[in-house]
Amino acid sequence: MKFPFEIAAFDGQARTGTLKTPRGDIRTPAFMPVGTAGTVKGVYMDQVRAAGADIILGNTYHLMLRPGAERVKRLGGLHKFGGWDGPILTDSGGFQVWSLSKLRKMSEQGVEFQSHHDGSKHMLSPERSIEIQADLLGADISMQLDECTEFPSPYDAAAKSMELSLRWGQRSLAAFGERDSQTLFAIVQGSTFPELRKMSAEASVAEATAGGYGGFAIGGLAVGEGHDAMCETIDVTVPYLPKDRPRYLMGVGKPVDLVEAVARGVDMFDCVIPTRSGRHGQVWTDAGPYNIKRAEFAEDQSPLDASFNVACSTDYSKAYVHHLIRSGELLGAMLLSWHNIAYFEDLMARMRAAIAAGEFEAFRKTFHAGMVKS
Repeated sequence: MKFPFEIAAFDGQARTGTLKTPRGDIRTPAFMPVGTAGTVKGVYMDQVRAAGADIILGNTYHLMLRPGAERVKRLGGLHKFGGWDGPILTDSGGFQVWSLSKLRKMSEQGVEFQSHHDGSKHMLSPERSIEIQADLLGADISMQLDECTEFPSPYDAAAKSMELSLRWGQRSLAAFGERDSQTLFAIVQGSTFPELRKMSAEASVAEATAGGYGGFAIGGLAVGEGHDAMCETIDVTVPYLPKDRPRYLMGVGKPVDLVEAVARGVDMFDCVIPTRSGRHGQVWTDAGPYNIKRAEFAEDQSPLDASFNVACSTDYSKAYVHHLIRSGELLGAMLLSWHNIAYFEDLMARMRAAIAAGEFEAFRKTFHAGMVKS
């Protein structure tokens, strides 16, 4: 099924709209908090929703190993198991398996790998990935299995990897079939080579025209190429993606990455930065992150951010959170993770409003002007 995607406004290439799913609307541009093991780390699901998130991401690799995808199915699927009744997008597991370079073996069939928990062997094929995501976890949006290309990578190696992802995409589509309440996204690969991105996008779009993909992801970025190369790769990829389908930039990123990707026509994002930063004492703002552990905050009675109508940001002083983080108290990481998610969701809301008002370029300039240059 291709979920209806209604674009309400354009401002340059930036656009705002709504992806309508059976479990609820997703306002775009959208940031998806990452729920790796069925939980957004350190944050209650009602807090995630109250922060402004319409959709979260689940992790195929981690859930298939623990507690096991079949067990999640027996317990009612990922929505019921994790207590989230809104849309869920699951990654294919390809990125995590790719990162296990010493524990995996690639082949045309799929990826054979060892669990990082107990060393047990598993095979993740396109068909098994779809079974886990769509049938067992019950994802609203599933991703094709792909190979995340190494960076840097020679052209020939990147081309071979991209072509493998295309073949796996065809198999993922066949395994997914026709479904009434779920959809499947393609993943465009090709490293930072424009011609490979063009080839991957055009081939994936051709499959979608034939009744396949409901959306398109740009994969293989945020792997060390840097901000400028990421933007250049988006620039050469987006023109080959259909305007009436959502575009998803996988694993990105920092606020400046989100603003620049939205300016280039991207609609959806996910990243672990909000919660990972929170666990390490970082507080995100438009100016960039600051570390609450610094001595200057030891007696600072001002709230984390009085501009947010979110309890974690307004009801606790910087001095108190400083104390919690310096003391290793779990509440400190929880409050900062909640605040950071609220910040990221607020940033998306401000971009949606700016696009709708035809003021996105002014917003973009103001955002850049307020950034602290490192």
